[in-house]
Amino acid sequence: MNYLPPPDAGLAVVFADDGLLVVDKPAGLLSVPGRGADKQDCLLTRAQKDFPDALAAHRLDMSTSGLLLLARGAAMHSALSRLFRERLVDKRYVALVEGCLAADDGEIDLPLIVDWPNRPRQKVDFAIGKPSLTRFRTLQRDTAKQQSRLELTPVTGRSHQLRVHLAALGHPIVGDELYGSGALDSGVRLHLHATALCFVHPLTGQALSFHSDAPF
Repeated sequence: MNYLPPPDAGLAVVFADDGLLVVDKPAGLLSVPGRGADKQDCLLTRAQKDFPDALAAHRLDMSTSGLLLLARGAAMHSALSRLFRERLVDKRYVALVEGCLAADDGEIDLPLIVDWPNRPRQKVDFAIGKPSLTRFRTLQRDTAKQQSRLELTPVTGRSHQLRVHLAALGHPIVGDELYGSGALDSGVRLHLHATALCFVHPLTGQALSFHSDAPF
């Protein structure tokens, strides 16, 4: 698949101070550089043009849009990595999925592991998969389009977790070319957006909360 990142229209900075950055990543842009010279254009390299000390504290899938946290400097990178490791960062997503969910809320508790012959796909594996938990809340059902809008809270942070869990539930995310009916050439983006990010600033001790509306 050819990597065609969106044009650089400038960094969408939601918050910035001496320790960290919160930016709004567009869909179709890698969070960090990929393998090969053609995959160096990413949110991190764009951020480093204005903030040379920026480092990725976590990642979003290329196809996912929304709030991304960057550290400024190695010490803050270590501090933010600890927050993610200890699950002290509240991350919430909005997704549009295929079909109308019957449940108003619930949990998806399915172990995940990489599907090696079909990388980068992940899969459910009850024998050797890593524990993976997603909480969901149904925000809206569209019976005409047979779609549901969900709020998703990943308790764990496995690769493609939200996408695999929803597909396993029988409600893949709209536009998902790996786990749903989305086609690579359909022009329909993955309808998954990181909409909320809440954590305590490691330097100031201030409780921070950020929100970004889903563009779909």
